[in-house]
Amino acid sequence: MSDNDTSKAEDSEKEVKAEAATTPEQQNLELGASAKKEATPAKEETPAKEATPAKEETPAKEEAPAVTDDAAKADKAEDKPAAEKAEEKSEEKSDAKSTKDSGSSEVLKKAEEKLKQYERDDEEEELMEKVVFINRCAKVVKGGRRFSFSALVVSGDQKGKVGYGFGKANEVADCIRKGSEISKRSMVSVALKDNTIPHAVIGEFGGGRVMLRPASPGTGIIAGGGVRAVVEAAGIKDVLAKSMGSNNHNNVVKATLVALQSLRNKEEIWKLRGKKMKENAAL
Repeated sequence: MSDNDTSKAEDSEKEVKAEAATTPEQQNLELGASAKKEATPAKEETPAKEATPAKEETPAKEEAPAVTDDAAKADKAEDKPAAEKAEEKSEEKSDAKSTKDSGSSEVLKKAEEKLKQYERDDEEEELMEKVVFINRCAKVVKGGRRFSFSALVVSGDQKGKVGYGFGKANEVADCIRKGSEISKRSMVSVALKDNTIPHAVIGEFGGGRVMLRPASPGTGIIAGGGVRAVVEAAGIKDVLAKSMGSNNHNNVVKATLVALQSLRNKEEIWKLRGKKMKENAAL
């Protein structure tokens, strides 16, 4: 016999001996335990948790296209709150009003300037101008003689204002124009009584000496030369005049103006004396 057969025979003998050694009680206990094991069902294996799916990767953000200046301004305008928009609107309205006001003010200024020009033109049309004397001066030079002219001009509104001017130029028209402009700027007011002067007066300037006396209505202007021109321009229609000094036209005109400026009305004289005029009694 081989070794394997001997070992199997020994194992079988041991099993037989072990079965013979076990008592019937032990066999019953073993049977009961085996029955209990069969009765208790095996615990159901809990299913393994399903693996959570991996989170999907978010796609990378696409680069925004380049924003132009106009689009940026539009976005900023949209982002501004309503209050700022209202302020901007009010500012725009105020600017529009200011431009309108400035435009209207310019129009008004132009209209005022035109009115002033019309008034000046009317005044110039009403003014009376009279050339008293034109003088010619000759200057001898190598090639001949050069002439220059001077004009004495009297102007007035025939309502109590009169003035004189002396203009010089190389042409007659220019010297008359200059004289008339100067005379308009140098006008003075004169006291009158109806169509004559309130009282007799004597005026002196340099070598010129002029006497003026009031005249009755219808007498007219009894004067000549520079005196007549000044009296007519002042608006006097009845007067007696006499030149008693120099015959120089400039001095005569200036002496006449001095005489007219020294005239005073009755009211002015009473005021200087501090007296009050009595009111005329009712008829």
